[in-house]
Parts: sequence; structure tokens; C-alpha cells
Amino acid sequence: MATTTTTTGHLARPRSLARTLRGRATSEGAGVKLTRVIGQPGLPDLDPFLMLDEFRSDDTADYLAGFPDHPHRGFETVTYMLAGRMRHGDNKGNVGLLGPGSVQWMTAGSGIVHSEMPEQENGLMWGFQLWVNLPAGEKMTAPRYQDIPADAVPEVAAGPGATVRVIAGRFNGTDGAVEGGTTEPIYLDVHLEAGAAIDVPLPEGHAGFAYAYQGAAEIGGEMLERGTLGVLGAGDGVRAAAKAGPARFLIVAGKPLREPVAKYGPFVMNTEAQIVEAIEDFRAGRF
Repeated sequence: MATTTTTTGHLARPRSLARTLRGRATSEGAGVKLTRVIGQPGLPDLDPFLMLDEFRSDDTADYLAGFPDHPHRGFETVTYMLAGRMRHGDNKGNVGLLGPGSVQWMTAGSGIVHSEMPEQENGLMWGFQLWVNLPAGEKMTAPRYQDIPADAVPEVAAGPGATVRVIAGRFNGTDGAVEGGTTEPIYLDVHLEAGAAIDVPLPEGHAGFAYAYQGAAEIGGEMLERGTLGVLGAGDGVRAAAKAGPARFLIVAGKPLREPVAKYGPFVMNTEAQIVEAIEDFRAGRF
């Protein structure tokens, strides 16, 4: 099938893939099985992104125990659901139900305790959680919670066979559902039919990645298979095509903070002393 190019910008320097890697199986919460893509030994972080997990299973035993109450400080968590239902609750009084296509963007800031528990006992549970770092001056900001239902996430028709869900940032004149912050995040879910192609402009200074989660996409002239992350090199955007069949992939980019990172479990600060303070504050009930 011939490729039909969809032009959404004039890319002078399309980004190539600096490297590719696959995720590693792990478990979190009360035993939820997932695949860690960013935050593993092969890619500890990608400033400003600290972690990317994909959870995908139709085996109830893999997800039913969920993520009971646990703390966070110093960064933001972004949960994007493709299938299934999860219930959010936190100690600031926020509650929300995440269903297919919905997004939860939580700024932990100075500290929050929350839970994410399945609202189903069978069927497919599928989605992603991304951790986005906060700059030093905002790590102790007041916690904030954005709960975005599926129908509030703009979906842009980007030409023949190409659609883009704009979760954060701006694409083709459309603002994303999530209000961005200092890292100026861009979070796009791109759907290409077989034979379609797309140009996605990105700010030159942003670090970013593409993650194929269904089918395979050609990005920067290289095939990105399902379950593979490609770290984007320098340039002014991404040129992607679906040549072998339909493809779905994430394109995520953000402004690097270039600050020291101290991590300990659910706490991400700039110094070890701040980590110790976070642990003490949590134990003392100051979150």
C-alpha cells in the first residue's frame, strides 16, 4: 500500500532515534504486574521524565490487588487508560474514576497519599503511568489533581488515516486536555492506519521519546516494534509512518530541567537530605 503523507508542519530536521530499548517485567503496588520502560537500568530516566510503565493484562491475578495507599513527593504522575477501570482516591479529598481513554494528571508537590484500585474483576486492564519531574522551586508546591474524562481529550484528524489524541501540549492548533507546567510537556497518542504517515512538530530543545504499543511504526526511518521505546534525537519534530499495518504509539516530549535528581521509591527530590526529610514528614503524618 502506498504511503500518503500527512503534513502538519514543515519539518526541516526530522528527529532520528538515538537508541531503542524494550521494557522489563516488574511489579508494583500490591503485586500488579507491569512493564517498566523508563526507570529501569537500561534507561534510568530521560530528563524530565523519571518513569514510564505499561500495564496490560486480562488476567485478573495480575492487577486485582491494585495500588493501595502510598505517598508521593516532588514530581507528577500521569495515568492514561486504554482499557479497564481504576478508582483514584487521595488524602486531599480527591476521587475519580479512570475509564478507557481518560487521563489523571496528579501533581504530588509537597506530598500526597493516594490509591489506585481496579473497579473490575475480569477483563483487560491496559494503560500507562508516566512520572514527570518538578523543578526544584516547585517540588514543595501544593498538590494538584486533574481528572480528565475520555470525551474531554481532543482528538484531531490529521489527514487521511491519521488521528491524534492531544493529552498535553499543542498539536495542529489544538490545545491538549491537560494544563502544562514548567517542563512544557507534550503527550500525544497517535493512531495511523496502514499506509498513513504524519509529521509531528516538537520544540527543538525538548527531550522526548516514542513508544509503540500496537503494531509497528517507522519513526525517523527506523522501525519501532510494539513494546519498544525510541529515544528521540535532536531536531524539530517526528516523521512517522505505518507501512506494515495500523500502528498506535505515544509521542512524549518535555523541557529538560538539568537539575540534580535524588530518588528513593515514591520520593524524587534534588538532595539526599531532602529525601530524608520527605521520609520523616511522611512518617509523621505531615503529607
